[in-house]
Amino acid sequence: MNKKHKQMSALLMACAMVVSMTACGNSQEKTNTSTDSNTTEKVETSEGEVAEAVAVVEGDTPAEKAKIEDTGEIVPGWQQNADDKVKLSWYMHFSWFNTPWGENLVSKTITEETGVDIEFIIPAGNEAEKLNSLIASDTLPDLITLGFYEQQVNQMIDAGLVYPLDELADQYDPYWYAVAAPEKVGWYTQSDGHIYGYPNSSYTAADNEKYDNISSNQTFLVRKDIYEAIGSPDMSTPEGFKAAVKAAAEKYPTINDQPLIPIGAHEFTSIGCTSFDDYLCNFLAIPYEKDGKFHDRYTDPELVTWLKTFRELGQEGYLADDIFIDKRAQMSEKIAQGRYFCMLFQYTDLANEEKILYDNDPNSIYIAVDGPKNSKGDDHTLPNSGISGWTVTMISKNCERPDRAIQLCSYLMSEHGQHMTWLGVEGETWDYVDGVPTMKPEIKELLQNDRTAYDKQYGADSCYWMFQDNAMALSWAEPKPEPMGQLERWSYPYVISTSEYNMTLEADTEESDIKNKINNEWGIVLPKLLLAPSEEEFDQIWNDFMTKREEWGNQQLIEKQTELMNEAKVKLGITE
Repeated sequence: MNKKHKQMSALLMACAMVVSMTACGNSQEKTNTSTDSNTTEKVETSEGEVAEAVAVVEGDTPAEKAKIEDTGEIVPGWQQNADDKVKLSWYMHFSWFNTPWGENLVSKTITEETGVDIEFIIPAGNEAEKLNSLIASDTLPDLITLGFYEQQVNQMIDAGLVYPLDELADQYDPYWYAVAAPEKVGWYTQSDGHIYGYPNSSYTAADNEKYDNISSNQTFLVRKDIYEAIGSPDMSTPEGFKAAVKAAAEKYPTINDQPLIPIGAHEFTSIGCTSFDDYLCNFLAIPYEKDGKFHDRYTDPELVTWLKTFRELGQEGYLADDIFIDKRAQMSEKIAQGRYFCMLFQYTDLANEEKILYDNDPNSIYIAVDGPKNSKGDDHTLPNSGISGWTVTMISKNCERPDRAIQLCSYLMSEHGQHMTWLGVEGETWDYVDGVPTMKPEIKELLQNDRTAYDKQYGADSCYWMFQDNAMALSWAEPKPEPMGQLERWSYPYVISTSEYNMTLEADTEESDIKNKINNEWGIVLPKLLLAPSEEEFDQIWNDFMTKREEWGNQQLIEKQTELMNEAKVKLGITE
């Protein structure tokens, strides 16, 4: 895959480096033309790739700071320190993360190659409480990975608790500039000219144009055998949806002597349920902006119509208590039992359970079909992760070895690191076949048949996803096998980029306080709406919620979101 690296913004640093790399198993030369008045020298990277290092004439540059051998090779920092053993702590802001370090082939090999051992720190309960405690006590671990959308991201930056990654790269590892995508760096560069966190699962505009097999993990799922037994009905309209749910419950009241759960959803939390707000809005193709302003999607009549549809089903007993109280562990168990008829759900979250169902009975699996649509019948608009990605990884100023932390980041961001975390160790789990990295058949068989055993023994296929580059992986990705393949392929036609709408409010501002109040109230209101005994009571709850939002300053919030949206468009080069 060709990755283009251009000169970093002057806001990022006074001296910059542009590297254009051809990433492939065999060394190939590619020449880019730069319009900058810079001197250019050819350097060969440690992976046999050819790059152009563009050095700014005036001042020290990252290229000059890098150790460049007589062969013209830029030496990655991790290659210089493998014999210096260090242990770094890594906070993962996800209580469900449970992949240990040092027990499988991938993590052992990374430690051998970099000299860095990892101790993961995982919150046992509420993630926000744990992270807030670490911030308040100034006891942040060496590395921190959390959703880009979390307010603690800006909080840590504003409080000076995390290092600028570009400064660490300047001082300890200019190779970082060779593997950091300029578009992503530009997107995450703050107003002070520094970047403090690098994303995973991020797609640039060029990625979206290049690939037609980028998926969204938002799906409407139905249990295959039940859906087909009731005639494979159209569930895209409120009437069709209600009829299908009732037919399924009537024909299959129990599954293996357990009550059928007619409608499934993601976990209800203190701020709502992503199935009934975010996902539903996307399936209904509710726009993110209208008339040049950020659109308050909650007020869209299409959403209200469908929430009332679910309320009607709830009134008739088709919204089981389970969906309001179950946590992820309970949901996983019930998915593996095939107890849900339909779900607005993130399909990647049921990979293991889908395999169990498939092994027991291929007809009992979940398949993706068209779900709720708006009154015009418009296609779904399902987002990929966009340029913001999913998480960002930051380096705490409590880290006593920031040199090794930034070098580890560079390792994981590089093509070599991506091969390692996606495919494993070359020669042991994969080889080049006709120039394409290809998993060995026996390894692939284990991955497909026993994911738990695969993770424990090998730990590839993005077990360590903190820097996963989904676009790069498409260059060697094979079609996903069934039954998961159908779920992925179904989403292709509906995927859109929503990068300009992925915004994070600064912590401790009026707007962030307003949003927090609204979100917390929504967490209380949503179950009440779905369980309202009458449409009149639904309307009363809804109107009270709308009134509170306005009293708290919702219009001020929308104005700020519009401002951030327009700033994002400028960053992305989006013109009307």
